[in-house]
Amino acid sequence: MNTIQYLEDQAARAERLAKRITDTSTIEKLLTFAGERRREIEVIAGKRCRN
Repeated sequence: MNTIQYLEDQAARAERLAKRITDTSTIEKLLTFAGERRREIEVIAGKRCRN
């Protein structure tokens, strides 16, 4: 599994978990985490396209 796949998996897991719980604070933290992973993917993908 490469870095992008790993980050995508982590983001997807956090998003799935956020849909199953009711604690607003935890949902926000999970969605923030997922967003950060997706931004990391964009940065990595952008670097690969430039090389």
